[in-house]
Amino acid sequence: MKPRIPWDQLKRRLAADEWSRSPEICAAHAGDKWYAAHLPEAVALPASAASVSNILAFAHQHRIPVTARGAGYGYVGGCVPMRGGIALSLARMNRIREISPGDFVAVVEPGVITAKFQRAVERRGLYYPPDPASRENCSLGGNIATNAGGPRCLKYGVTRDYVLGLEVALADGKLVRLGGRTHKNKTGFDLHRLFVGSEGMLGVVTEATLKLLPRPPFRACLGAGFTSIRQATRAIRAIFAAGFLPSALEMADEFTLRAAEKRTGTRLLAGCNAHLIVELDGQEASVRREIRALAKVIRSADPVFVQQGLGDAGCEQFWGLRREFSYSLRDTGLTKLNEDIVVPRGRLEDLFRLTASLQRKHRLLLACFGHAGDGNIHVNVMHNAAEADERSRAEACLDDLFRGILALGGAITGEHGIGLAKLPWWPDAVAEPGRQLHARVKQALDPLGILNPGKFLE
Repeated sequence: MKPRIPWDQLKRRLAADEWSRSPEICAAHAGDKWYAAHLPEAVALPASAASVSNILAFAHQHRIPVTARGAGYGYVGGCVPMRGGIALSLARMNRIREISPGDFVAVVEPGVITAKFQRAVERRGLYYPPDPASRENCSLGGNIATNAGGPRCLKYGVTRDYVLGLEVALADGKLVRLGGRTHKNKTGFDLHRLFVGSEGMLGVVTEATLKLLPRPPFRACLGAGFTSIRQATRAIRAIFAAGFLPSALEMADEFTLRAAEKRTGTRLLAGCNAHLIVELDGQEASVRREIRALAKVIRSADPVFVQQGLGDAGCEQFWGLRREFSYSLRDTGLTKLNEDIVVPRGRLEDLFRLTASLQRKHRLLLACFGHAGDGNIHVNVMHNAAEADERSRAEACLDDLFRGILALGGAITGEHGIGLAKLPWWPDAVAEPGRQLHARVKQALDPLGILNPGKFLE
């Protein structure tokens, strides 16, 4: 018989609005943007690190599963409370504690929305580059838990490259401070980075000290259409060979472009079967000069067209369209399985050959778009989920996709994490010695296994 949990003891440790067992609130914290959900037995809504500490100490004492969550905008079921217990929401811990232009750092709580934070630092002439597609909705704590990226990580790096220090509540409730606010620090191990990308299985971030940069004063974009993916990948090679490091370099395939045309009515994409968005940033005079040189490089790949946008408004015409790609695929009425695979930069053409072969083999449509500059392409397996045969073919297609990506020297996830969605491929992606090392770290930090159980470390 499952032992009775003395919830009243925990309730007494927390403020009235930091705790709920109502069916409606539990249901609202049962899943994320993926296709799985599981009801927690209770939802904790702490407003302070002290409350997080109290919750974890209680859970540790009574061996209660705890699944931390940010804004719930993950795509792999990473915050689904698979063993019930407590869903620990960090949404109320949403204060920007400090923005320091002198030190080029900010101190934030985990529930701060990413785009809100970016706007706040940009008003001070500073810059926080990581830009996941869901930045208007996702939280910095969730970004840290998944090591989120985005288009700008080509030039500027991913979330882990901006985490200088963390306050973390360990599984037993103990609060520890790791790292600091200096931009260099070699005092002991880089333990704060151990928690970046750990998907809530090693501890709960209660505060983060983030590195900031000077805000680039000017930006410019080129949009280029091509008759084939092969031409587009040739252009990408030419861009790097010419010595350019764009702040972002995005690609979309024919299926994605036709869906976007239908949704938006745009004529920007007319006549092309592959599309690139390339952005440069820096000082205005140099960016204007470089964007002209970049256009010449791209024209050497024989594009259908090259279009230019200068300044924030000019760039937005391209990025506004880019943000519509995912919604455009949903408009088709098909279910899309969004996989954030990544391959070495030099294997991009091999990736598209692989996806073309999978379309033929499984008789399904695959829509591909994303961060071509660093090999991180979102491959969407499109299918009718109401048809059992199509569901079965989609599952087989995913299996072939991941195995093919690993054979190319790639990885099964570049941004979203393992969560539940990629759990079946964890043993293929990481060899036994690596899995054992993960398990030893987990055992050291969470010996009772209460943090986000049911995921890839079980």
